[in-house]
Amino acid sequence: MRLDDRSLDLIFRSARTHSAWLDQPVGDDLLRELYDLMKWAPTSANSSPARIVFVKSEPAKQRLLSAVIPGNIDKTRTAPVTAIIAQDHEFYEKLPHLFPHADARSWFVGNQPLIDTTAFRNATLQGAYLILAARALGLDAGPMSGFDNAKVDQEFFSGTHIRSNFLINIGYGDASELFPRSPRLPFEEAAQIL
Repeated sequence: MRLDDRSLDLIFRSARTHSAWLDQPVGDDLLRELYDLMKWAPTSANSSPARIVFVKSEPAKQRLLSAVIPGNIDKTRTAPVTAIIAQDHEFYEKLPHLFPHADARSWFVGNQPLIDTTAFRNATLQGAYLILAARALGLDAGPMSGFDNAKVDQEFFSGTHIRSNFLINIGYGDASELFPRSPRLPFEEAAQIL
C-alpha cells in the first residue's frame, strides 16, 4: 500500500531539519512509542546495534553540552530531548536471540573490523529510521555531528562497548526560525539506472 501525498509530505517533502524549538515537552511515553517504531528498521542479520540515550533532564543536558561545539550549544540546550545515537560493539552477543536461525554470533567473534563496520553502518541506519519515526509521530528532528565523541562516550558510556555516533535533537520545531529550504541534487546528478 502506498502512502498518500500528505503522509509523504510529513515524512519527506515538507519535513525540515530544525535548530530552534518550541517550549513544548516531549513525554516519556512518546519517546517509547518513537523507539517502538524505529526498532523495526532493517539491520544486517537483525543485529540492531543502536543504543540510544534520550537526554532530557537538566543534569544530563549539562553533561552533554560540555561535549558539544559552540555552534550547537543553543539548539541542543533548548531542544526538549537530545537522542545520543550510539552503537554497541558487542551487539553480536544478542544475535542468538535476534537471529536464531543461524549462528550469526560466530561471524563476528574475533573479527573487530567486521564488528566495527557492522555496528557503525547499522546503528547509523537505525538513527535515520528514528528521524523518520519522529516525523511520523508529529515530532521534528535536528540530527547533527559537531561534538566530542570521546567526551560523550566518557560521560554516557564509560566502561561499556558502546560508542557514540551522532546526535538528534527532538521536539516541536519553531518553523519561524527556518532558513529557506536548500536544494537537493536531481536524479540525473546523483543516481543512475543500469
